[in-house]
Amino acid sequence: MFGFGKSKAQKGATQTQTLKIGLIGLGKIAVDQHIPSIRANKNLELVAGASPGSRPQGVVAYNTLAEMLKAHPEIEAVAVCTPPQVRLSVARQVIEAGRHVFLEKPPAATIGEAELIRDLAKAKGVSALASWHSRYAPAVEATRKWMGERPIKSVHIVWKENVRQWHPGQTWIFEAGGMGVFDPGINSLSILTRIVRDTVIVKSADLHFPSNCQAPIQVEMNMQTDNGLAIRADYDFLQTGVQTWSIFVESESGEKLVLSMGGTELEIDGKTIIKEKEAEYSGLYAHFYDLVKSGTSDVDLSPLRVVADAFMVGKRIEAPAYIE
Repeated sequence: MFGFGKSKAQKGATQTQTLKIGLIGLGKIAVDQHIPSIRANKNLELVAGASPGSRPQGVVAYNTLAEMLKAHPEIEAVAVCTPPQVRLSVARQVIEAGRHVFLEKPPAATIGEAELIRDLAKAKGVSALASWHSRYAPAVEATRKWMGERPIKSVHIVWKENVRQWHPGQTWIFEAGGMGVFDPGINSLSILTRIVRDTVIVKSADLHFPSNCQAPIQVEMNMQTDNGLAIRADYDFLQTGVQTWSIFVESESGEKLVLSMGGTELEIDGKTIIKEKEAEYSGLYAHFYDLVKSGTSDVDLSPLRVVADAFMVGKRIEAPAYIE
């Protein structure tokens, strides 16, 4: 008998203090972020994980999701950390089993799949979270407040990192549905669609595809909001040296804001306002716990929609072959 959730499959259960969680996909993001964040939250308990190969130290692991749920019927929620191409299949199994679902970003390979996951969760009465971890960076809300208090002239995103450093051996990222440089780039778009209060429209995009890949390695994109705010984004997956995850904002009166290091640092007119350590997944899991507790969901698809629009209106440019 489940002790925490509010799904239809769990009605009448006696609530307990902790939410028992399983993980599907035990790769780098699970090891670096999910496992320590779950263990650090007193309201959560990591029960087990599932992966065909990876076996992180201290985690009871199974080859498949089905094996994990059969061995641990007490699991009430599952965090899905697989590549996006298989998210729908996995999430469907989780939801049909009556468990709440935490979706690593992006929530699915397409908007249609993500919408279906959202609708399946609603029909089953379980909570679903499309997790946009960068929105929980410490300087994002201060940036949103600053932008809401004055007319804004322009926004410029510069998001450049080394794929060989951050995604070693992850060939899926350059396969169809893997999104390429948009895998990290969507983090900036999750921040953008939080700090900008109007709808973001993609006007044009140059998408640079390596000759041996199905996803872009570099992108230049022009956007604007429905009230005319100009937004530029430059993404590069081959950045060496200092990695850049910054958003530059200029107000109509000439004030300048820089949100950098993925949202952990905030500078206004040359003065440092916020400089804190990253703790995004702690905030995400606290939010997920609250969603399950209240029987609600949070499936915002606006960052994924911007990426999809870039592919729809973008110009494909061939780039040199990518070699790991």
